[in-house]
Amino acid sequence: MRFFPSSVKPNGHGRRQPGFRFSSEWAEEHRKAMVEDQLRRRGVRDERVLEAMSLVPRHEFVPAALIAEAYEDNALPIGQGQTISQPYMVAAMTGALELKGTERVLEVGTGSGYQAAVLARLAAHVFTMESEPQLFRSAQERLTRLGLANTITVLFGDGSLGYPPAAPFDGIIVAAAAPKVPSCYLEQLVEGGRLVIPVGSRETQELQRIRKVRGMAQSQVLGYCRFVPLTGTQGWRTD
Repeated sequence: MRFFPSSVKPNGHGRRQPGFRFSSEWAEEHRKAMVEDQLRRRGVRDERVLEAMSLVPRHEFVPAALIAEAYEDNALPIGQGQTISQPYMVAAMTGALELKGTERVLEVGTGSGYQAAVLARLAAHVFTMESEPQLFRSAQERLTRLGLANTITVLFGDGSLGYPPAAPFDGIIVAAAAPKVPSCYLEQLVEGGRLVIPVGSRETQELQRIRKVRGMAQSQVLGYCRFVPLTGTQGWRTD
């Protein structure tokens, strides 16, 4: 059983590294190192996923004070109690969707928009839902600025309910931990579609890939992980 390091980073960020100076050359060098050292050497084999992550500028999706840490092997806080997931987790979850390029994908938990930007290089269209107003607005603005508005639709609402108006989807990826798998996700998948979701307690979860086969769920546990809670009608109670 594989253990994925926590997608929740402890406090202690916010200070620039001494002598750090950003440049496009620095970003390109560190993206390449991230792909080789954190992803390929740890077993990520999907070349399309590796290429996508070598091209998406992760530094655009983290707070300015944390740019020096953008390509490190860590999750990072993005405000509102949320995080941008560790690069390896993004690659593992993306690869589990088994995308070929023609799919329509739903992401639950837009956050910074980084996962959606990676998915947009691998699928035909991405619908991404965020329930926190400030993160929704900033992600929408960021993805538009990066020229991704035609391939990513950013939605505001309760992602624990999926998004019926655009269903069915070829893949659904949930970037928050659910106490159980919401039945609406399976209902909103095409036959043969894949759902990737962390399921368990608030402290630790199993990362599951669920395939819809003859209308039924076939589940596979990919490893252990730790995500922020999925809130909403089908998620954790917040009171």
